[in-house]
Amino acid sequence: MASECGLDQAALQRLLNYDPMTGIFTWKGRHGVKEGKVAGYVEIAGYVVIMVGRRCYRAHRLAWLYVYGYFPDEVDHIHGDKQYNRISELREASRSQQTANAKIRSDNTSGFKGVTWHRAARRWMAQITCGGRAIYLGLFDSPAAAHAAYIAKARELFGEFARAG
Repeated sequence: MASECGLDQAALQRLLNYDPMTGIFTWKGRHGVKEGKVAGYVEIAGYVVIMVGRRCYRAHRLAWLYVYGYFPDEVDHIHGDKQYNRISELREASRSQQTANAKIRSDNTSGFKGVTWHRAARRWMAQITCGGRAIYLGLFDSPAAAHAAYIAKARELFGEFARAG
């Protein structure tokens, strides 16, 4: 089955070996590359990237193609580790589900996902985004209480994709 970018499962399997238990790709020794050499490098965003032909692919997407034969719209790292590409740690997801599974942002000042300080009300505000739309969950006296509201709504909306922090 050919993908939208010209790389298919058979072509990938001719070039690389993939160990589903470790998530590591190694070269098969073609085109001047030493056989068994670990493929790829870690990019600035933290993902493992492998150049196949003249195009760079993220390893988690290649793992999905290697095992299942197609590129889904999104591949989610279940535990949030961008360099851990075991097939059992990957799942197909929508953009919204993938966002729900994202770790807490580095610029977060409350210490809790989905919680910000509402300056005018002088209370903690909880909100969640679903389908590109922000959903207001209320104002609370503590960041922990606001976070509890966030978690409850996240579990309702995203089930297994909901991440607490």
